[in-house]
Amino acid sequence: MLESWADGPTKSALVEFTERAAAAVAPEERVAVFDNDGTLWCEKPAYIQLDFLVRRLAEQAAADPSLASNQPYTAAAAGDLAWFGDAVTKHYNGDDSALKLLAGGVLSANATITTDEHAARVNAFFAEAKHPTLGRAYTACGYAPMVELLRYLESFGFTNYIVSGGGRDFMRPITTTMYGIPPERVIGSSVGLIFQNGELLTTAQPEFLNDGPIKPVRIWGRVGRRPLLAAGNSNGDIEMLQYATAGPGPSLALLVHHDDAEREFAYTAGAERALDLAETHGWAQASMRDEWRAVFSD
Repeated sequence: MLESWADGPTKSALVEFTERAAAAVAPEERVAVFDNDGTLWCEKPAYIQLDFLVRRLAEQAAADPSLASNQPYTAAAAGDLAWFGDAVTKHYNGDDSALKLLAGGVLSANATITTDEHAARVNAFFAEAKHPTLGRAYTACGYAPMVELLRYLESFGFTNYIVSGGGRDFMRPITTTMYGIPPERVIGSSVGLIFQNGELLTTAQPEFLNDGPIKPVRIWGRVGRRPLLAAGNSNGDIEMLQYATAGPGPSLALLVHHDDAEREFAYTAGAERALDLAETHGWAQASMRDEWRAVFSD
């Protein structure tokens, strides 16, 4: 039971909440939601999906050199992952200037292909790509303590969902293998789709940016229930954590704190407000350094 969690206040809070919810709440109402980037798997030095997208943007810039003078193609052609990471960090701090440029490239990167073709590109990426500093396959970058928490909750009748700002169709091909969460329980950002000749085709039109206050909206739209537990790690998860803890019954908000530079990364950028609110509202905080016996499964 939660073997990778060190004995301490966060593990105790998880156990106490789960047992209390199992005793007081009907099984069909036991819903837990988890952010993905930085909560279930590694998000530094850049988001895993950004690696996938940067490779595609670099391919496009190589095929059409005129693109390379504009962002995000300039950064992609130069392998400048820091630009992409900074764009997202700025977004979490209220500055969307770079994110708008990034979104334009991202939306067109894999447009006008079938959903099956998109899944094939994702699977091909995960079959060969590795984390640039940890030297692990990306599919081995899931956090062991969080996967244990998923199994623990399931043993008490919980249904787990991923609710991420990452792309829905980027996550779906690998969430069953990595987390035991099937595609139908993945809620993420998405582009519009059109039906044509028996196939669903991707477009360059945004459908949802599943972040911040949109997360609770999408949870209700897809699940139709308020979650009892929500886990996140950044400012983009605040509203989801607030939504879970505003209900009348047992609830728990869990914030993963990246403070382990030796085994993973230590950073607070993009999580400053979330950490402050965790202190104010008494949300559970999982210190990677102090409360995780292991970070990854080996």
